[in-house]
Amino acid sequence: MQNEVAIDSILDDTAAIAPQMRRILRERIVKNDLPPGSKLSEAEIAKSYGISRQPVREAFIKLAEEGLILIRPQRSTLVTKIDYPTVLQSRFVREAVEADIVRLLAQNPDPALVKELRAQLQRQIKIGKTSSPDFINEDEKFHRTLAEAAGKDVAWQFVEGLKSQMDRVRFLSFELFPIDTLIEQHTAIVDQIEAGSPDAASRAMRRHLNEILKTLPQIIQKNQVYFDRCEDLATEGAPSIWE
Repeated sequence: MQNEVAIDSILDDTAAIAPQMRRILRERIVKNDLPPGSKLSEAEIAKSYGISRQPVREAFIKLAEEGLILIRPQRSTLVTKIDYPTVLQSRFVREAVEADIVRLLAQNPDPALVKELRAQLQRQIKIGKTSSPDFINEDEKFHRTLAEAAGKDVAWQFVEGLKSQMDRVRFLSFELFPIDTLIEQHTAIVDQIEAGSPDAASRAMRRHLNEILKTLPQIIQKNQVYFDRCEDLATEGAPSIWE
């Protein structure tokens, strides 16, 4: 195990441990601190975090259901490779959900929401000059804010559960991350919400969420060992971009 954090800084002993372990391990997998192919030991993780094996076992089961680890009984537990078709399908579902979210917000623009989003854009500009990983966190906050403002918290939780493979790709591609372009796209989304233009806001969100398709072939080529089921990309080329 690598880059462990002291248990008293990450675990709340007044709350259930298994969900916390799932969150911690999921984050480490998504951020590629535990890259595809890493072997996970239930006993070693339990020892390193100062807990019993049961919550680790429960966390493993949840992560396996999410497709992030592969449990091979009596053999080993491995972090899975990034599944290319799942990346595309999760992006497709996310686009459908979030395009409708901004459409709803643009039907009745909330000045307080627009003010908050503008403030987030300013933070994105500042952070984008220094740290791609921190920008990803700000990007996540931006999209979550939109969902919560539209009263679609449950829908966002559903999307979050789907997009773990997509998030792994994002953390693999810091040097390819078009931060200026993404901020411009975020700004266009906010502009259309403020203008009360549902169709334009929806188009702006779809264009934004298709951005990953432009760099996906290059990301895969540079990190082929981390991907699974991406052979069709080499023969068919990049997926089509929504217009």
